[in-house]
Amino acid sequence: MTGTAPVAELAALLPEGALVTDEATSDSYRHDSASSCAAGRPLGVVRPTTTAEVQAVMRWATRYRVPVVPQGARTGLSGGANAVDGALLVSMVRMNRILDIDEVDQVAVVEPGVVNADLSRAVAAVGLFYPPDPSSWELSTIGGNLATNAGGLCCVKYGVTADFVRGLEVVLADGEVVRVGRRTAKGVAGYDLTRLLVGSEGTLGIITEATLALRPAPEPALTMAAVFDKTADAMTAVARIMASGMRPSMMEFLDKASIRAVQAYRDMGLPVDAEAMLITQSDRGSLAAADVAAMGAICEELGASEVAVAEDAVESAMLTQARRLVNPAVEELGATLIDDVAVPRARLVDLLAGMEQIAASTGTLVVCPGHIGDGNMHPTVVFDRGDDAAAERARTAFDAIMRLALDLGGTITGEHGVGLLKRTWLRSELGERSYALQQQIKSVFDPLGILNPGKVL
Repeated sequence: MTGTAPVAELAALLPEGALVTDEATSDSYRHDSASSCAAGRPLGVVRPTTTAEVQAVMRWATRYRVPVVPQGARTGLSGGANAVDGALLVSMVRMNRILDIDEVDQVAVVEPGVVNADLSRAVAAVGLFYPPDPSSWELSTIGGNLATNAGGLCCVKYGVTADFVRGLEVVLADGEVVRVGRRTAKGVAGYDLTRLLVGSEGTLGIITEATLALRPAPEPALTMAAVFDKTADAMTAVARIMASGMRPSMMEFLDKASIRAVQAYRDMGLPVDAEAMLITQSDRGSLAAADVAAMGAICEELGASEVAVAEDAVESAMLTQARRLVNPAVEELGATLIDDVAVPRARLVDLLAGMEQIAASTGTLVVCPGHIGDGNMHPTVVFDRGDDAAAERARTAFDAIMRLALDLGGTITGEHGVGLLKRTWLRSELGERSYALQQQIKSVFDPLGILNPGKVL
């Protein structure tokens, strides 16, 4: 699209200040948190506050065939919210109202710009619980969580974002509004378009409202940390704990590089010579102390050199914070390519061993924290900024890790999404027929191909 008349037309459709086209502002919205993914030069940024404004944007975009990239807080790690040349960026962060918290039906109705942690605190105030808690929960928005079907630290027990979505309001590519799903706990009428839209990364529509299932607030939690001199022993402990019948509400893994990165970033007294650390939690109130003690005993039996069991909520929060600090800590080490592969728990030892070989053969640093309780690991390839040769080695290592995950019966992404970063690998995981079906689904929702083009498929 060329000329200024269409842009002036769009501005006239929106409240004053909703559309910003100056280069400095637009540039600040070009990237999500995947620093190594390419980003184009956008036409401008719209910051709507109502569904009607999103409709106006999409009708205008359809009329002029303008690509549209929906965005949340841009904490994503796969380039899914990155600009493409000439695109209109639609930032949903101003649609940030919690519309309803229903204590009887245990649901919340929210706009997409609501920050995850804000929703969690709001429902906790009335004795309820919204479990999905990505590490970026203090920044990331519900809309972004929906776009990638985000998980988090609690997903080993409670599941991922899609498990808590009852219904959605969505603006389609042509500006029409549809409601999918329902408010009720049960309902199987028709195809499950709600599940289809969750995780679609803004390629099928723009979510403007979500009805989310809540749970009763969990009982007070306690946390245990176990330090291992051998990574394989930590993996064996994970398998034993998960097979024991216990249901930890969190089970996280830090490898040696992760431990050192976090300790360098913030002095938390972490054992920098350890090869691995497990952080597990039980949220069963009066039973939590016995649970974490039993988990600790399993770890000691399997070779843990040190086991620390939190005695209260304050100590538990400190141990959990160590895990949440991994991403900012690793960013201090250099540029990053962040995988989020998932494999069956029985293949975790093979995954870690394979990554060590990949790091050695490519001459790269691979840092590997992860949600080990459900096999979702976050191997992160770190390389020097501005070093083209190092970047090429990092990309080789990144691709080798994804191939390894597929060979072990896993997936290229457990929760971060495909975006730009993993797009070339999607066909390898899905197979030709499944990939073609997904392309056909995309064409039904977005026949002009204007919604987040170049992402996912």
